[in-house]
Amino acid sequence: MKERINELVPNVRPSCYVHKSAVLIGDVTLGENVSVWPCAVLRGDIAAISVGENSNIQENACIHVNYGAPAQIGKGVSVGHGAVVHGSKIGDNCLIGMNAVVMESEIGPNSIIGAGSVVPAGKKIPAGSLVMGVPAKVVRELEEDEVNAIMKNAREYAGAIGLYKDHCEEM
Repeated sequence: MKERINELVPNVRPSCYVHKSAVLIGDVTLGENVSVWPCAVLRGDIAAISVGENSNIQENACIHVNYGAPAQIGKGVSVGHGAVVHGSKIGDNCLIGMNAVVMESEIGPNSIIGAGSVVPAGKKIPAGSLVMGVPAKVVRELEEDEVNAIMKNAREYAGAIGLYKDHCEEM
C-alpha cells in the first residue's frame, strides 16, 4: 500500500515488487529491482527514505526516519525479517540480520549486522565488518566469501521479483 502524507508521495519504479500488505508512506524512493515483502513498513514522514537498486526489505522490517536523519539504504542491501533501520545510512552490499536494530548510525559497505544485534545511535561501522551483540560491536573483518554471499542473497531476492509479480495471486 502506498500512502501520501501532505505532498510526499512514494516513488516506486515499475521494476520493483511491493507486496500488497507492505506499507510505503510519504517520501520513499525505491531504486530499480527493489523488493518489499509482506508487512514491511517504510515510513518517510519527517525525512526521506531511499532504497538503492537490487535491495530487499524483508517481512516485518521497519525503515523509519527522524528529524534531520533520513534513511539511506544502499545498493544490493538485504534488510532481514523483523529488522529496524531508524534514520541510518546503510552502505552498498550489506546484510542487516533478522530482528537487528540500527539506530541513527552509518554502516560501511560490505558489512553484516548480525541477527538480533542493536547498533546504538551515533555509531560509524567501517566497511567490511561483521558486527554483533547488544550493544553491537565490530567482531572482525568479513572474508571475501562472506561478502560474496551478501551479494548472492540480494541477487536472489531481485531475481524473485518476476515470479511474484507474474505468478503470485490472492486466493
